[in-house]
Amino acid sequence: MKRELRRVRRELARRGWSVEIETTHRAGDATDLAWQAAREGLDGVWVAGGDGTVSEVVNGLVHSETALGVLPVGTGNVWARQLRLPVYMLTHPFRLREAAIAQAEGQVRSVDVGWLNDRYFLLWAGIGFDAQVTTELEPRDRRTKRLGPLPYAVAAITLAREFSGVRTHAVLDGRAVRGRTLLILVSNIQLYAFFPVARRARLDDGLLDVFIFKGLGLSYILRHAAKLFSGRHLGDPQIVQRQARQITVWTEKPVAVQADGDPGGMTPASLRVVPRALRIMVPPQAPPTLFSAEE
Repeated sequence: MKRELRRVRRELARRGWSVEIETTHRAGDATDLAWQAAREGLDGVWVAGGDGTVSEVVNGLVHSETALGVLPVGTGNVWARQLRLPVYMLTHPFRLREAAIAQAEGQVRSVDVGWLNDRYFLLWAGIGFDAQVTTELEPRDRRTKRLGPLPYAVAAITLAREFSGVRTHAVLDGRAVRGRTLLILVSNIQLYAFFPVARRARLDDGLLDVFIFKGLGLSYILRHAAKLFSGRHLGDPQIVQRQARQITVWTEKPVAVQADGDPGGMTPASLRVVPRALRIMVPPQAPPTLFSAEE
């Protein structure tokens, strides 16, 4: 990995970049390094990591002119897949250079981020089932991370047998939604894990896409999972779909909350969109449907 990162640095140097490699040692280091880079007015921060590390960097870059570039070497790499960036694998190490070149030769755009309680998120926030799975698994050690998404699948199956949902009161831009819910997904992008859930989502429209999955117990969890897998969740009466700028969620009893795959505390939760607060490097192959306006 270190050898490949040095190759990326040389490739970027040929394109006029002067790159210094910094290493993180603990949670929060990536945010501090990104904040320092933004304070110094640097053009960009390239983050070699997964979605969790990307999210940390986002929290250091929001409201600055420093752009985010991603070298995807994590487990899920959802942000990289959303931009159609090549993802690093041991069998294809040169993909890091391909990802760097694509972003360096692309354009810089301003995109929205979400705000949950006390932190920013780039991908999505979840309240309920997926957040409970995240809380039980994170933070993971290196050995568990090497197993990829398998631990999540096992934890989800185990939890599904006993997760019954909770009575919920959600307010979306002043409009109330009540009922027993299994999961509330608040998305800033189109993908959720590997599923194209929020097909209407745009990264720069000043809106968050909200999906409220209603139901009670295992049968509804399996139903929702099947609908997501097949792409037939749109139009399901048990799934409330809205776009909103501000969302507040109360639950009968506290349930877990996650943001970008990291635990985010418990309900009640307050979320809002922060329009065009982050500058990102966009490769030429990124889907044009991710954006609503020319820049």
